Parts: sequence; C-alpha cells; structure tokens
Amino acid sequence: MGIGVEITVEQEGDVYIVMLDGRIDASTTPIVEKKLANLLDISKKIIVDFTDVGYLSSAGMRLLLSMTKKMQAKEGQAVFFAMSDDVLEIIKMAGFERILKIVKTKSEALKSL
Repeated sequence: MGIGVEITVEQEGDVYIVMLDGRIDASTTPIVEKKLANLLDISKKIIVDFTDVGYLSSAGMRLLLSMTKKMQAKEGQAVFFAMSDDVLEIIKMAGFERILKIVKTKSEALKSL
C-alpha cells in the first residue's frame, strides 16, 4: 500500500474483523471512521488488525478512542491487535493504552471478547 489506507472487513460469527493497511492520519481517518460507523451500528464486537498500519496520527488516535467509547456505551467491545512498536509507542505516549484494549494476536483478540 502506498499513500492512503485500505480497509477489509471479515466476519467470524458475531465478531467483525477490520483489517487496515496503510497510514491512519488526518487524510485517511475520515475514510476509516465512515467504515467503522457502519459496523458500530450493527455489531457489539469488533476487532481491528493493525498488522499493516505503519503510522498512526493524533487524528487516528482520537478515532480509536471514540470507537472504544461508542462500543462501551452500547455494552460492546473493541479490541485492537498486532500494533507495531512504533504505533504502540505513540499510543503509550498519549496514555491511551489504559483506555484501549490492545492485544498481540488475533486469537487473543477473539478470546478477549
């Protein structure tokens, strides 16, 4: 993936798995937000695969926080997995690791729901 983001969604039972590929920044966050908004309306269990995300901006972090809060408000869960060290460091600098549910693997994410 070059500049931008690609979003793929799969479903396993009642869990939606969102795979992101690219950068989550000011220009791509609205694209991701629109796709996630549709899923937030229909699901209480969403996991997000960060395997192919190379960069996360403050706009992207706000999106993750917003998604988490919306899921909690409807008694659902959002789990994020496979974040690179660089992305995880950005989240930790903001203190978001205490708010977001972050695990290492897809299987851990599925088990945590």
